[in-house]
Amino acid sequence: MLYVLLIITGLALGSFVNALVWRVYEQAKITDQIEHGKKLTKADKVALEKLSIAQGRSMCLHCKHELAPKDLIPVLSWLSLRGKCRYCGQRIPDTPVAELLVPALFVASYVWWPYALNTDLAWFVFAAWLGIIIGFVALTLYDFRWFLLPDRIVFPLTGIGVVYVALRALEASSPLQVVGGSIWAVVILAGLFYALFTVSNGRWIGGGDVKLAILLGLVVGGPIEALLVIFISSLTGLGFMLPNLLKGEATGKSIVPFGPFLIAGTILVVLFGQQLIDWYLGALI
Repeated sequence: MLYVLLIITGLALGSFVNALVWRVYEQAKITDQIEHGKKLTKADKVALEKLSIAQGRSMCLHCKHELAPKDLIPVLSWLSLRGKCRYCGQRIPDTPVAELLVPALFVASYVWWPYALNTDLAWFVFAAWLGIIIGFVALTLYDFRWFLLPDRIVFPLTGIGVVYVALRALEASSPLQVVGGSIWAVVILAGLFYALFTVSNGRWIGGGDVKLAILLGLVVGGPIEALLVIFISSLTGLGFMLPNLLKGEATGKSIVPFGPFLIAGTILVVLFGQQLIDWYLGALI
């Protein structure tokens, strides 16, 4: 029964992630223009109201037609419409990715959750983790599409990360160890990325990755785990780029969204970090 609940909830929240990513991007386009001197018009105000995450209605990305309930059934609506808008016929990009990825990660997190779920507080920790997963998927989609990690998602998600650490500390037998481990992880990840960003003047790594590193440090919760995230994300990023490099379709100057690989590394470390550390130490011995 719990698996069914995780899947249904994940599908619904995956659909929400699609809307969130697009709305944040469209909001950013309008607000960036205003910050650069454009006067806020009545049309801009109407557009921002429609793009409100709390109040706005779901609409087509292209024709802006409000979607009916039959258009909002996760995955099934996309399949029945063959990936196109019912009203304008334009292609709907990447919709099933988030709708399938969120429930898959929900179930995987429950199956491989490294902590016992035997108290109410332990379940609150797990719920906070699921909230972080939703944000991770949103950031992954955003970074792959537009090579940016928006503050509008990173900052609230970091707040959830703080709550996650606080709940883990309350639930743990050694709260100071949990808090101290998270602080060290933040120092290592954010400190390293900030140094790379400063030395390269933003060429090697983006400012969004530096902000994301604070959240990732909070989540992984330890210095060894932080180093493991760096190793795994670098390895997966290289694996992603290698085919294009070998085919000559990419160069050392090609722009690669590093955020998704950092996020993938973090999820792997949270779920399997201790096993990976034990395996590595065993291999050394």
